[in-house]
Amino acid sequence: MSRSDEALTLFGDGFNCAQAVLAVFADEFGLDRKTALRIAGGFGGGMGRQGLICGAVTGAMIVIGLKFGKVTPEDNEARDRAYNAVTEFSIRFKEKFGSLNCRDLLDFDISTPEGREYIHSHKIVENTCPLIVKTCVEIIEQIINS
Repeated sequence: MSRSDEALTLFGDGFNCAQAVLAVFADEFGLDRKTALRIAGGFGGGMGRQGLICGAVTGAMIVIGLKFGKVTPEDNEARDRAYNAVTEFSIRFKEKFGSLNCRDLLDFDISTPEGREYIHSHKIVENTCPLIVKTCVEIIEQIINS
């Protein structure tokens, strides 16, 4: 099963978008799946259902940090690599979806009870988010494997 298909399965099983994206890369970076799911647990719905940066995007950026992130104070080259990869990811994502923000991607305010009710009753998450999760995984694979 491809990583993007695995992420879609996790998302379909009830994990949030950030969890689905991060978890499928966890083993590559020495994280067990349970830890990855916990790390990403609060990022769904644009940072805890605030409608801010999409959780799938956040999960992808955590993966970038795991791959390229700075681990010693003097390693500014790694910092620059990570920042450049985040920028590249953001550009590619915005080209496809127009925004990094959950609220914009869903076209509703998920931060309010009324917005959440509307989104759930109209299956907006089910119809919108799987493509976002899949695309995040695909972009990350391209970036970390280049």
